[in-house]
Order: sequence, then C-alpha cells, then structure tokens
Amino acid sequence: MRTWQVERRKRTRHLIELGGLVVKAGIVELTNDDRAIIYGALLWIAAKLQSHERDHARNLWAAKGKQAFNAERLEERKDQRIGESARGTCAKPQPTQAVGSMQPSISD
Repeated sequence: MRTWQVERRKRTRHLIELGGLVVKAGIVELTNDDRAIIYGALLWIAAKLQSHERDHARNLWAAKGKQAFNAERLEERKDQRIGESARGTCAKPQPTQAVGSMQPSISD
C-alpha cells in the first residue's frame, strides 16, 4: 500500500472517530441532525477556546469528558458482568486478586 493511501486511511479513521463523539454526546438527536446548528455550536466552542476563557473551558470540558468516559467504562463492565452471570460464567480473578483474599475488589 502506498504512503498516501495509509495516510488517507488514518485521516478517514480519525474523522469517523470525531463524528462518533458528536453522536455519542447526543448532539445529532438533540439538534434533529441539523448541520447548521451542529456547525454553529462547534464554531462557538472554537471561539471560546480562542478567548480569555480558554483555560477554564478546556479544564471544564476535559473533566466532563473524562467523567463521561469513566462512567461509560463502568457501565460496560457492569453489563459484561450481568451478561456473564446470565450465561452462568464467572469472570476470572484478576492477577492482583488472590482467590479467597480478604481484600475488597472494585466491585465490593
């Protein structure tokens, strides 16, 4: 594969991931898929990041995004455990947890 093809695929994947964030945040549904509203909101974000409020906005949005990613991760783990118990399978103990150990795990 040629270098330009590899770079094009990387760029395409990156754009798809960014679009996925727009969907994941609920922006598409909340705006009824109105591209002008979505673009306007993104322009507002860009303006905010160019203003004197840049650092505050970045910190606030980064914290909110990390919180959402963590909540999603916890929900996925919970769903995974529910699925395993429904199938009658159990998750194997983590390498740091001894079977029968008195130390509480994250799920305790």
